[in-house]
Amino acid sequence: MESEVEERAHDEFAVQRAGADDSADATAAPAKLLHFTPEERAARGRAARAAAPRTSHATIELEPARDPVGLLDADSPRRVQELVPIRYGRMLVSPFTFYRGAAAIMAHDLAGTSRSGLNVQLCGDAHLANFGVFASPERDLVFDLNDFDETLPGPFEWDVKRLAASFEIAGRNREFSAAERRAAVLAAVRGYREAMREFAAARNLDVWYSRLNALQLETELRKQHDKKAAKTLARGAAKAQTKDSMKAFAKLTHEVDGQRRIVSEPPLLVPVEELLPEGDARNVTEEIRQLVRVYRRSLQRDRRKLLEEFRFVHIARKVVGVGSVGTRCWIVLMLGRDDQDPLFLQCKEAGPSVLEPMLGKAKFGNHGQRVVQGQRLMQAASDIFLGWVHTKAGLDGQPRDFYIRQLWDWKASADLEAILPTGLSIYARVCGWTLARAHARSGDRIAIASYLGRNDTFDRALAEFADAYADQNERDYQLLADAAASGRIPVQQGL
Repeated sequence: MESEVEERAHDEFAVQRAGADDSADATAAPAKLLHFTPEERAARGRAARAAAPRTSHATIELEPARDPVGLLDADSPRRVQELVPIRYGRMLVSPFTFYRGAAAIMAHDLAGTSRSGLNVQLCGDAHLANFGVFASPERDLVFDLNDFDETLPGPFEWDVKRLAASFEIAGRNREFSAAERRAAVLAAVRGYREAMREFAAARNLDVWYSRLNALQLETELRKQHDKKAAKTLARGAAKAQTKDSMKAFAKLTHEVDGQRRIVSEPPLLVPVEELLPEGDARNVTEEIRQLVRVYRRSLQRDRRKLLEEFRFVHIARKVVGVGSVGTRCWIVLMLGRDDQDPLFLQCKEAGPSVLEPMLGKAKFGNHGQRVVQGQRLMQAASDIFLGWVHTKAGLDGQPRDFYIRQLWDWKASADLEAILPTGLSIYARVCGWTLARAHARSGDRIAIASYLGRNDTFDRALAEFADAYADQNERDYQLLADAAASGRIPVQQGL
């Protein structure tokens, strides 16, 4: 039975969250904020175990009529049709690439699992390949989550489960032993749990300012006497610092009749004038130019002023990612003080989160804003040009939402095709810490830490879940392969 403290914490927190959700309407009166003691927040976490015991997260029950191919293909009509076969081709490379593109399937599957009731801002697609290093506004190289297309508030454990399963599946892809895979999964979940307990004891500002940069990570590896991993990280960090607008300028542009233009590498990178007839190309160029003008309003005033120092030059359609293939994505070349001062922006379409059918619609009317606000809340540092815009009529006359950021800014990720079992476990622990820090910024970190506890009950439950879900992922991958063989879905491989 819950104590009086636990009952009060649970009931009043529900009232507080209801008010907070309603306050998403900027015209509404500010909701009353209720503040609880650490003891009351910890009691709420312990009370959540009654509704969702930690051991309950080990299992998953799937609907008998579940159709993973149908879930994947449901949003194909809103994608660029000529690119849909590339999406499926990339997913069919391996069960691991399939998993990367199958966030919609897992969101559907998680809906039937035990829920803690402890909500955070979810990444929505927190698999291990969606972490990496990039430049902070202060020009530090930071490690963080870097994909927020599916972000939405929801149960904290959904992100942790997607992360845990990704390590099991990646380990199978590398043919690691069952013990090696389990070690990586446990490292990820333990890293999350222990970090959340640290954040629960920390001051609010210390949580908000916490971040992990490449130098800190290298130092920690040397403390653990893993000099090889430290050297690999140092080399990767040095390489990442060369991946910026200047490198994009050298690699992705050439001179045409005295003007800089984006190169043609169809179908993955196609300049607008090759994509459309001349008249349509002019119209689209003007549309994207206007899109960039309007998007400036979503930036801070100082960053808006910086962007206005650049002039619009050229655009091209670019294919990105695995699950994102087929969504509309443009890269924009802009130039500053002269023709050797480039800025590349990426304008990426934002549709509904795959979590919305299970967790409810986003509170933002613009999905680009949903992505940006979720990213700003979860990341320790975000791109200075991160913003959003809505277009009333796109190429097909349909209104669409976009978010915009720099194309490259010191970005790099782990080499998952070369990583060794020990390195995978180290990387798993770092990802677990990073996800906990992201969740601690938006959720009740004290309640979550109390729910997780000091022992490894939750860790072991998620290791069981990850193993079972990896089995299911392989079956779903085979169903997609069968659908490709039968002609149910179109496939173009090798891209």
